[in-house]
Amino acid sequence: MNAPAELKGVETLSRREYQQIDVRFDAERGIAWTYMNPSGVPCFNLGLLNELRAHDAAIEASGGCLLHEGRSHPIRYYVGASKIANVFNLGGDLALFVQLVKSQDRDALMHYAKLCVDNMYPRIRNYSSPMTTISLVQGEALGGGFEIALSSNVIIAETQARFGFPEILFNLFPGMGAYSLLGRRIGIKRAEEMILSGRVFTAAELHEIGVIDVLAEDGAGEAAVREFVDRHDRHRSGMQAMFGCRQHFHPVSYEELMNITTLWVDAAMRLEEKDLKLMSRLARSQFRRIPGGASSEMPEAVLDKMRSAAR
Repeated sequence: MNAPAELKGVETLSRREYQQIDVRFDAERGIAWTYMNPSGVPCFNLGLLNELRAHDAAIEASGGCLLHEGRSHPIRYYVGASKIANVFNLGGDLALFVQLVKSQDRDALMHYAKLCVDNMYPRIRNYSSPMTTISLVQGEALGGGFEIALSSNVIIAETQARFGFPEILFNLFPGMGAYSLLGRRIGIKRAEEMILSGRVFTAAELHEIGVIDVLAEDGAGEAAVREFVDRHDRHRSGMQAMFGCRQHFHPVSYEELMNITTLWVDAAMRLEEKDLKLMSRLARSQFRRIPGGASSEMPEAVLDKMRSAAR
């Protein structure tokens, strides 16, 4: 059956072309849950990036609505989460980066970087709709995974969650929004210290300094999201207006994000063989995190070894 004319273009939960994201809708609370479920390594491969962009672009084009059970529903809360146990997202596709840097394919790396920005910027702007965006982190969020979490209005994390920017260990920096978004949350000096440390931080550490808004018990992340919604929904309009104030007080522009990511691409093109070897080592660590595969080392252990090698 064809959808009514007024519903044309509205994102529907029955779209079967998605292979790497899962979507469900809580009509009672107006929560659109979008779960990353990447194929292979739990990082931002091109397929995952393209599917997220298509899904989110449809929401933006429809004015922030989803088609659910034959009716168009406004999304009041957009929740980004992960289907992969103990992993939110491990960040950029490092194996691809190594290949593109070795072949000096700047255009391809720029295409990847722009696609990341094209995913980040609409979320920063709440998809041009009166909705609140929430990142639910229940596992490891490294590099680009940490960045996409920062792009939401609210970050809710379970105590088991770990966050970090390992890029400095292979002579790069997180170039798709970390500097802009983290700096606006905790100040430029502290953000730079965090980025330059290459450390993995616990959820409790980041909650204490104001990066994470809500700290939940392990296994209680989704319940914490629902509790947040129920507690704040009565004042939802005022809360959303306050989040809108952030964009006026500390605006993040598309031009700013693209200028920084261009610096990232240029820096990546200058990486030396020793840097690429370290990046390859972390890429192998990403590979070991494939669901169902061997996972002999947690990120802290891998990164500690890389710090030693980089000295």
